[in-house]
Amino acid sequence: MKGLKLFEFEAKEIIKNYGFEVPQSVLIKKGDDIEKKIKEANIEPPLVVKAQVLVAGRGKSGGIKLVKSIDEAVKTAQILFETPIKGIKPSFILIEKAIPHENELYVGIVIDRSLRMPLVLASKYGGVDIEEIARTKPESIIRYPINTVIGLRSYEARIIGKSIGVTGKALNSFEKFLTTLYKAFIEYDAELAESNPLAYLNDKVLPLDLRITIDDNSLFRHENYAKTEEERLGENTEYEIKAHELDLAFVELDGDIGVLGNGAGLTMTTMDLIYEYGGKPANFLDMGGGADAEHVKTCVKFLLDYPKAKKIFINMFGGITRADEVAKGVVMALNESKVKKPIVIRLTGTNEEQGREILKKAGIEAFNDPIEAVKVVVSK
Repeated sequence: MKGLKLFEFEAKEIIKNYGFEVPQSVLIKKGDDIEKKIKEANIEPPLVVKAQVLVAGRGKSGGIKLVKSIDEAVKTAQILFETPIKGIKPSFILIEKAIPHENELYVGIVIDRSLRMPLVLASKYGGVDIEEIARTKPESIIRYPINTVIGLRSYEARIIGKSIGVTGKALNSFEKFLTTLYKAFIEYDAELAESNPLAYLNDKVLPLDLRITIDDNSLFRHENYAKTEEERLGENTEYEIKAHELDLAFVELDGDIGVLGNGAGLTMTTMDLIYEYGGKPANFLDMGGGADAEHVKTCVKFLLDYPKAKKIFINMFGGITRADEVAKGVVMALNESKVKKPIVIRLTGTNEEQGREILKKAGIEAFNDPIEAVKVVVSK
């Protein structure tokens, strides 16, 4: 789940090196002569000034600005260098040629672990989070699994493009983009590769934003991006850094429901259920398999201290993780923490009855049905 996130400029450089067009741009480092670099790159206004930070939602947080002149671009970049985006000050600013467009698409490739193959996700509604699209317009999302033995074929890319309304010359461009994105996904051992938004122009598509996350286990094959964890941690949020120090698999999100699960798949499914029933997760936190009471206590105390989590949902399906150990850890955390928050727990599996009894003595009801539990936590 963690993966190594590439900066937007790094992802675009990869796609450009495969021969696909990306918006004309120049990368600015802190201390550069910004005006000189823009003029040397021969980029004419209007321009888009983008903070390069490894967090989602930077546009909503003021990290992307449209400007009408080089002077305005210089002033905006100087301000962005000193402006924390979700707690992070950027070390790089990407200044791009603004691309006039009316329509935005979403295209991404992820690993579908249930199918054990890559899955293309595409929608005619770009520019917003795919989770939001899934919640408000689920019928608009095209899901297309890819046989890795054969790969993504050109005609399949065209089928996907037509399914989200791409026609004419732009369909040829979409075909090239999607096959290029898939090539990068495979060759860079990616967990995620997506463009959101992908501008739909009269005769082509153009990635206005790009994200690629590389599987940590493959970094020995990608030494250019295998920077030290300390260097990359500078782009993580305050609580992601704290979680890293505690050796927790934690990702910060923008909702208000703290999420704790045992296993990445279950935790992600839990987040999907929360979205489906109208809530928003504040985080991803996987306690892992076989967690003992002490580790569970660490996870729960972390969420109790995490300010975005106004309430906590724990979804535990016990196999090698014992339900009684989870229950003990939860009670230990509540006894040791001064912070009090509503907690909803779904608890099933190994030593389930013992776990429920431990929680009952602490005044906590454990649910068996995850949907029933999600409905309760969303309504609190």
